[in-house]
Amino acid sequence: MDPETQPANSTPFAAGDDSDGHNEEKRRKLCFNCNRPIKVCLCSIIPPESIATITRIVILHHPHEQRHKLATVPVLSKCLRKCDVIVGRRLRYGDSEILDSLHDVAIRNPNFPHRAIYLFPGADTSPSQEINHWKSSKHTVEMINYVLIAFDGTWKHAREMMRASLSFLSKFAVQVHLDYDVGNDGGTIFNSDLILRKEPFSGCMSTMEAVAHCLRILEPNGIDIESSLIAVLRSMVRFQASFLKPMKPRPKLIKGGREGKT
Repeated sequence: MDPETQPANSTPFAAGDDSDGHNEEKRRKLCFNCNRPIKVCLCSIIPPESIATITRIVILHHPHEQRHKLATVPVLSKCLRKCDVIVGRRLRYGDSEILDSLHDVAIRNPNFPHRAIYLFPGADTSPSQEINHWKSSKHTVEMINYVLIAFDGTWKHAREMMRASLSFLSKFAVQVHLDYDVGNDGGTIFNSDLILRKEPFSGCMSTMEAVAHCLRILEPNGIDIESSLIAVLRSMVRFQASFLKPMKPRPKLIKGGREGKT
């Protein structure tokens, strides 16, 4: 049973009993820091001091993710000092001062190397560079003050958000990606200590994990930053997994619907 939907007290109360209202108020009380119900507060795993980075992180957070219990962005934004979260379905001029300034500089100096990147797997219509290859190119090797843009939502929503933002982002940002393989299935919380939700294919990951891996590449002390963020994510997954019921393996089926022999 999910910890946030599990009854806090199973003892029935008589109609009109004041204890019932008190219990409801206690059950719904949120932590002022992590904004989660008190009984599933995650403050104990959030670093006491936010992590300083040279890189500025900008995350477009899909509105549906605000209601999702397993979203990692609220915790990620508490961990990083320079992390801006924009709730919406597309990025456009006026949403972010840093993105607006990058847009304006690119319009005035179209040949100036881009220091902004947006993270999304490539496709025929939107070619992408592996982030290590992009960083090692001759135009960016001397840069340090990167701007990393990420899309937070389901795979379907993230793709829609990226495409809707492309007319704006293409003016000043380069598309990059981490390693991925659409030919292999993604993992689940049952076979990985870093996955909270079923991923559509290999290489897909939570926004927190993706940002952590990117910062390892972009930051001078990236290995330490990645380790700190991954430790927080691993604790989140372990905490959530403690409320899950073990899954029985499904029998293998062969043609005709009969159970296969092992």
